[in-house]
Amino acid sequence: MEKQKYSCTILGANGYIGRHLAYYLNRKGFMVYAYDIHSERNPYISSEIQYQQFDICNSYNHVKFDVDYLFVFSGITGTKNGFDQYRQFVEVNEIGLLNVLSKVKDMEKKPKVIFPSTRLVYKGMDNPLSEDAEVEAKTIYAANKLACEHYLKMYANCFGLTYNIYRICVPYGNLFDYDFSYGTVGAFLSRAKSGGTITLYGDGGIKRTLTHVMSVCQQITDSMLLPVGNNCTFNITGESFSLKELAEKIAAIYNTPVSFVPWNEMDRRIESGSTEFDGRKIECLIRVDDKWKFDEWIKEVKNQEFINHTTSSRMQ
Repeated sequence: MEKQKYSCTILGANGYIGRHLAYYLNRKGFMVYAYDIHSERNPYISSEIQYQQFDICNSYNHVKFDVDYLFVFSGITGTKNGFDQYRQFVEVNEIGLLNVLSKVKDMEKKPKVIFPSTRLVYKGMDNPLSEDAEVEAKTIYAANKLACEHYLKMYANCFGLTYNIYRICVPYGNLFDYDFSYGTVGAFLSRAKSGGTITLYGDGGIKRTLTHVMSVCQQITDSMLLPVGNNCTFNITGESFSLKELAEKIAAIYNTPVSFVPWNEMDRRIESGSTEFDGRKIECLIRVDDKWKFDEWIKEVKNQEFINHTTSSRMQ
């Protein structure tokens, strides 16, 4: 383990990216303080990391703010459910961040605020999207993220805090085991593993940029350390595929079918379209580790399942 250099607080440490960041930063020698709304830490958050329960909408008296980096990864996600739970989405995702910023703005030594945004803030198009591409919010969640991006810029302008915003398209993978992956990849894998059909709307031509969660952590960590990147928005870079290509890659490994169905009307209305990221901005700032490739990863997932099955059979 590297010598301890920096301190950081992670709000939302039990979440998918939060717990991976806690693991990654701890291994990098950071002093990590982890917080989440749940009373118990995620099993994968090391016991050597200080963990406390907190609610981003309420008291912050016990939260460690005098750190170098403050990760605001608390929040609730969703698409259609935001229309029914709009009050909760606004309170947690927007008021929660404003609660944090109201604390940070009055500090003499302010931590750098690290905030995760989403592909859903973009107006989709066929060409790769740079950070200054047109934005459009089709869901409450996307509107929350756009609002939060603006709040960070306001507080930087008025109170001198520094921040980095990272727009993440489709993260996947797991640093702890091969049993779970997130979002689109996780949904496709779940169908394939159960022997079901991977179903796509339309012709599956919509594009996404995929990034292994280790690379997400590496890109965030390496770029946030550089003052030249202060108060910037970055696309997290990765590999781009159409959903059809992605589904077929998984289907080929698991020998399962892919089918195409007409769009559900509501899903069609809130679909952003292709969100293939142009990652040149962050690639010009840091060296992005290209160790993780989707083709190799999906083969390894299948291989680990075979190993686990074989080991389990021998023990019976």
